[in-house]
Amino acid sequence: MSSWAKAAKSGQRIHRERHQPDARKYLGLLEKRKDYKLRKRVYDVKQNKLKKLYKKALNKNPNEFCFHMINSEIEDGVHYEKEKPVEHSEAQLKLMQTQDANYVNYKLSTELKKIEKLKSAVSIMDIEDKPKNTHTFYVDKKSQAKKFDVSKQLNTHPALLDRAFNRPTLDALKTMKLQNNTDKDILAKTSKQITQQYNELSKRIERVQELSVLSRKLEVKKKLSSKTDAAPKLIKGATKTNAPIYVWKKERKR
Repeated sequence: MSSWAKAAKSGQRIHRERHQPDARKYLGLLEKRKDYKLRKRVYDVKQNKLKKLYKKALNKNPNEFCFHMINSEIEDGVHYEKEKPVEHSEAQLKLMQTQDANYVNYKLSTELKKIEKLKSAVSIMDIEDKPKNTHTFYVDKKSQAKKFDVSKQLNTHPALLDRAFNRPTLDALKTMKLQNNTDKDILAKTSKQITQQYNELSKRIERVQELSVLSRKLEVKKKLSSKTDAAPKLIKGATKTNAPIYVWKKERKR
C-alpha cells in the first residue's frame, strides 16, 4: 500500500457498532462482533475434535491389541491407570534392604540413648538390668527374726520402706513443714514432670521393642534372600512381637 492510500484511509470514517438500546436491556447484553468471533472459534474447535474422533473410530480395528487395555481399569465408574511395578536388580534390592536395616538399627541406638538419659533424669534406682541393693539385718534368735520390724529399726514410716533414697526418719517427718503454698506448687509441678518423664520413658521402651523386632525381621529377610541349595525350614511364623524362626541345613565349609 502506497503512502497516498494510507493517507486516504486515515481520513475515512470509522464505522462503529451501535450501543445497546435502553429498551432491550431487560433481554440481556447485546452480542458484539468480538463476542460472536470468540463463540465461533470455540464452536469450530469442538467440531474439529468431533470430526477427528469420528474418523478415528471408523478407521479403528476392533481386533487390534493395545497395552492400554491391560494397563488401565474402570472401578466404580472411574477410569484410572494401573501402577506399574518398579523393577530392580538383585544388587539394588540387597542394597535397599541393607539401607533399611541400617536405618532401623540407627533409630534403635538413638532410642536406647534417650532411654538412658531419661532413666538418669528420673533417678530410677530399681532397674531390671542393674543389681538391686539389699539391706541385711542380723539377729541372735529366730524368734527375734519373726518379730523383727524394719520400720522400727530404720526409725521411719512403713510407707517409705520401698524408697532406697531420700528416706526421712520419724523425727524429721515431725519437724518437716511446708512454709507456704509456693512449696506445695513446686512439689506438685515436680511430681507432674516426673509423671510425664515416666510416660515418655514407657513409650520409648515400647518403641525400642518394636524396632528390635523389626530389625530381627529384616535380618531374617536378608538371610532368606541369599541363594542356597537347601531351602530353610520354618519353625515358627512371624508375629507382631516376634520375628519368624527358620532352621537352615548345616553345611560344611572348607
